[in-house]
Amino acid sequence: MPFLKFSSIVCLLLLMGKVQAQTNGSDTTGKKIITIIHADTYNFQNKDTLGQFIALVGHAEVQQGKTLFYADSIVLDQKQNILEAFGNVHINDADSVQIYSQYLKYLGKEKKAFLKNKVKLTDGKGVLTTNELEYDTQVKIGNYTTGGKVVNGKTILTSKEGTYYGDTRDVIFKKNVVLIDPEYKIYTDTLLYNINTNITTFVSPSKVINGNRTILVSDGYYDLKHKIANFGKRPFIDDSTYTFTSDYMAFNDSTGLGEFQGNAVYRSKDSAGGYDIIANNIKTNKKEDAFLATEQPVLLIKQEKDSIYVGADTLKSGRLSTLTKTRAVPAIRDSLGAANRLLIDSTAALKDSSTNRYIEAYHHVKIFSDSLQAVGDSLFYSLHDSAFRLFTQPIVWSNENQITGDTIYLFLANKKPKELTVFENALTISKVGTGYYNQVRGNMMHAFFFDGRINYLTTRGTPADNVYYVEDDNHKFIGVNKSTCSVIDAYFENGEIQKVVFINDLKGDMNPMNQIDHTSLRVRGFKWQDKLRPKSKFSIFSNTE
Repeated sequence: MPFLKFSSIVCLLLLMGKVQAQTNGSDTTGKKIITIIHADTYNFQNKDTLGQFIALVGHAEVQQGKTLFYADSIVLDQKQNILEAFGNVHINDADSVQIYSQYLKYLGKEKKAFLKNKVKLTDGKGVLTTNELEYDTQVKIGNYTTGGKVVNGKTILTSKEGTYYGDTRDVIFKKNVVLIDPEYKIYTDTLLYNINTNITTFVSPSKVINGNRTILVSDGYYDLKHKIANFGKRPFIDDSTYTFTSDYMAFNDSTGLGEFQGNAVYRSKDSAGGYDIIANNIKTNKKEDAFLATEQPVLLIKQEKDSIYVGADTLKSGRLSTLTKTRAVPAIRDSLGAANRLLIDSTAALKDSSTNRYIEAYHHVKIFSDSLQAVGDSLFYSLHDSAFRLFTQPIVWSNENQITGDTIYLFLANKKPKELTVFENALTISKVGTGYYNQVRGNMMHAFFFDGRINYLTTRGTPADNVYYVEDDNHKFIGVNKSTCSVIDAYFENGEIQKVVFINDLKGDMNPMNQIDHTSLRVRGFKWQDKLRPKSKFSIFSNTE
C-alpha cells in the first residue's frame, strides 16, 4: 500500500514536471500551449487515442501567453490543447480585457474562447453582458448572436447580435439595436459605437430621439459626449415646431451652432404664421434663434392665402430684441405711414415672442406674392411692425402699377399689403395702353391698400407731377392731362386709377391724343421696368436679374 501511494506521487510529480517543461515550448502548430499555474487538486487521466486529460479542481488557474484563465474547475486536454472551465470562469486577457462566465470552452491552437451563462466582458470602461460569447484572444474580438447589452457610464446599448473589438474599443451592434442615453434614444438595425470616445457611427437607417426632436439618419456620426453631429445622405430633423433636411448637416447641441448644406429646407409647422427657408447653405444658432442663409436662399412667409416669397444673395434672421441691443431700429409705423424716430424697445415692446423677429436680405432682393411684387438691393423686415423696408433702387409692383423711389416702406396687416410709403424721387407708373402711361411723381408718396390692391394714393411734391390719360364711358382715350400741383390724390378701383384730385397751385393742360408726342409726356426719372418684375414664385428661385 505504501508503495502504491509512493508510485502515484511520483507519477504526479513527473506529470507536473512534463507540463512545466512545456511552458517554454510549442505544440506542433508552433502555437504556445496551455500551462497549469495552480489548482487545489489535480487529477490526470490518459485515455490513449482520446487524449490526456488533467482535471484541476479548486481555484484552478492556467495560462497561455499573456492570457490567464481562472475557474472553480478546469479540464485540460493536453493532446488537443483544449480546456473546459466550470463555475466562476474568469479570463484576464493581457490585463486589458476581463471576461466572466459560468462555462468556458477554449481552443488553445485557435485561441478562441466560447463562453456561456452570465457572460460579462469589460475593458475598464464599458461592460458587455450576454448569455453566449465567442472571443478570440489573439485579436481581441468578441461576438454574440443571442442578444447582448453594453453599459458605458449612463449609456446603455442592446442588440441581438454584436461584435466587440478590444484593440479599438469599438462595438458593432446588429439587429434590433437600441441605445438609451439620459438625453438620447437611438433605434436602428446596425450601429457602430466606440466605448472610449462615446461616438456612435450610423451605417443604416436610424431614428434618433432627443426630447421633442426626432432625427432620421443613415450616414454619419454623433458624439454623445460632446454633443457634436455630422450627418450625410440627406438626414431629416422633425422637431415640435419645425422640420429640417439637407444633403449634409453638422451641429453642436452644446453651443447651439449648426450648418446645413445642399438643398437645405427648413419648414415651420405654423401653417398660418411661420416661415420656410430654402437654400444651399444655412447656418443656424439655436441659442440665439438666428440663421444665415446663402447660396440662392429663399424665404417663404406663410399665410393661409397669398404667401410671400423673398429671395436674395443672403438672408439673415434673428430675435429683434437681440438686434436692438447693438443697433438702433426705428419704429416706422404711424398714422400717416411716415418715419417715426422713436426706437423699438428691446424689452417692453417685444414681450410677444411671435413678433420678436427680424429678417434682413442683401443684394438682388426679390419679393413675390399674388397681390404684390418687389425688387431692391437690400431689405429689412420686422415682425414687430410688420413692415418691409426696401433700400437702393427699390421697385414695387401692384397690379398694373409700378412704384419706385429712394426708399420704400411696405406695411402689412394680416400679412397682406396695407400701406406703402415712398421717400424721395417717388414715382408711380401705370401702363394703360401701348406707349401710354399714367404717371405721378413727387418727393413723398403714400398708398393705401384694400384686400391687397391699391385703392388710394397721395403724393406730395415741390411740385408734384402728373400725367393722366382720360377715358370716356366706353374706355376710349379722349385726351391726356399733364399738370403739376402741391398734392395729388388718386383713387383706384380694381387696381386701376378711376379719379385724380389736384390740390393747391394746379398748373396744366389737356391735350388731344393725336396732337401730342406721348414720349415727351414722360416725367423726370421715368423708366418702365416690367422685365425686372418677378412674374411667379418660381422666378424667386432664379438668380437672374
